[in-house]
Amino acid sequence: PSGRPPCRREDAEAVLRRLREAGHVAYFAGGCVRDTLLGLEPKDWDVATDAPPPRVRQLFPRTQAVGAAFGVILVRQGASQVEVATFRCDLSYSDGRRPDEVRFSNDPREDVQRRDFTINGLLLDPMSGEVLDYVAGRSDLEAHVIRTIGDPRQRFGEDKLRMLRAVRFAARFGYQIDPATMAAIHEMASQIFQVSHERVR
Repeated sequence: PSGRPPCRREDAEAVLRRLREAGHVAYFAGGCVRDTLLGLEPKDWDVATDAPPPRVRQLFPRTQAVGAAFGVILVRQGASQVEVATFRCDLSYSDGRRPDEVRFSNDPREDVQRRDFTINGLLLDPMSGEVLDYVAGRSDLEAHVIRTIGDPRQRFGEDKLRMLRAVRFAARFGYQIDPATMAAIHEMASQIFQVSHERVR
C-alpha cells in the first residue's frame, strides 16, 4: 500500500478536469480503474496525462515532485494528494527496479504498454464512463486471470518485485496466474533477491 493519505474521487476528478480544460488528455489509470470495475472502493485515484511535469506544476499551485524524472507529480487538491503521471515509455532498466531513462509520450496506448499486468492497464474517462482497454484487461478481469502486458520475462526483468505483485494480486482477488506468466515467475524466482528487503516486505 502507498504511504499517501486516502485520495477522494471528487478531488481527483477536479484535477483531471483542470488538465482537460487546459487542453490536455487525462484519464484515471491503473488500480483505481480495476477496483471500480470490480465494485471495490479505490484508496487512490491516479491520473495519467499527456501534460509534462513542468506543465502540471504550472497548472496546480500545490505540488510535490516525488518522481519528476519519471513524470510523477503529487498534486494537493482539497483534502487529497492526487498522483499525476505523464504518459511515458520506459527505456532501459539496469537495476531490476526503475527505468534508467524514460521518454514522455502523448499517446495513452504507449503508456499502457509499459505497465505490469493487463488488469492494471485500463484507463477510465470519468466524464463519459468510457473504459479504454488496449491490453485486453477487461477480459482478464472477467476470466479472473493475472497476466503480464507483453512478454512476462521482459516485465519481470524490468522490475523483479512484479513477480511478488502477481502472487499478491492472485491471492487478493482469488485469480489464477496465466501459465506463461507463472512459468516466467518460476524461471526468474531467484532474482527476487535483487530487490531490497523493504520493498519485498
